[in-house]
Amino acid sequence: MNRICELFGIRYPIVQGGMVWCSGWRLASAVSNAGGLGLLGAGSMHPETLAEHIRKMKDATDRPWGVNVPLMYPEIERLMGILVEEKVSIVFTSAGSPKRFTPVLHDAGIKVAHVVSSSKFARKCEEAGVDAIVAEGFEAGGHNGREETTTLTLIPQVRRATSLPLLAAGGIGSGEAMLAAMVLGAEGVQVGTLFALSAESSASDAFKRECLSLEEGGTMLCLKKIAPTRLVKNALYHKIAEAEANGAPEEELRAILGKAASKRGIFEGDIEGGELEIGQIASSVSDILPASDIIRHLMTGFRKAQGRLQDIGV
Repeated sequence: MNRICELFGIRYPIVQGGMVWCSGWRLASAVSNAGGLGLLGAGSMHPETLAEHIRKMKDATDRPWGVNVPLMYPEIERLMGILVEEKVSIVFTSAGSPKRFTPVLHDAGIKVAHVVSSSKFARKCEEAGVDAIVAEGFEAGGHNGREETTTLTLIPQVRRATSLPLLAAGGIGSGEAMLAAMVLGAEGVQVGTLFALSAESSASDAFKRECLSLEEGGTMLCLKKIAPTRLVKNALYHKIAEAEANGAPEEELRAILGKAASKRGIFEGDIEGGELEIGQIASSVSDILPASDIIRHLMTGFRKAQGRLQDIGV
């Protein structure tokens, strides 16, 4: 058993990304029941909503699961209190330093993984005492690292920088990609886009259909003056790209986005006026599948890729 499976008590070293407006209890429990690690996406939930999803998770699965927490969450103290009170056993943190809350979570018996985009931050995470690291390349959808380092480049550098259990994220859309990440030093993968477009995802059908129609180059990283974000090239994106090309300040970009842009796009299905966050790998996705089928296909592809390497004498 590899270290990721052992750490989290899961059958397969596959973690579902805790994506805003996609990762409710239905998706997370389906992933966990299929042998991966399902994560609730707290970033788009009010504290009361998160508590409700936690209770539904407890009824829906007896397998390990966790919660993804962006550390920029506006009511972070209250949210952390809920995680401790509800005895959540695994927390993935992102978008900030894990130094403050990792000891708090550990004192409550909670395992902590943190998402990074560079080897520099991986070292800081190890110093902060986290249990595992997710190294996410800029192929990933949604909020991204400013370094714009690809997964293929990032994983071996993070592997050299830390001895902690390591998950690869960003562009993982097949078992072959999963094997490649492991060859580079990862011990598991965190998968976002495939699960965002799954049957159990709480994203709108309109969002899923739009993402299934994407071709290569259908997404782009933008909003670097606010927080680098990978978006589908829709009408809102083009307004942002034009403003950025003209040197628009942060305030103007925020005005173009408007309120709840990701909710409008992902959850409510405003395909042209909303923020559509998805990874580059969406262009290779052609069907909306149950989470269990996604995990089965990943593991089947992984094993076939292992066999092909043996066949060619590698």
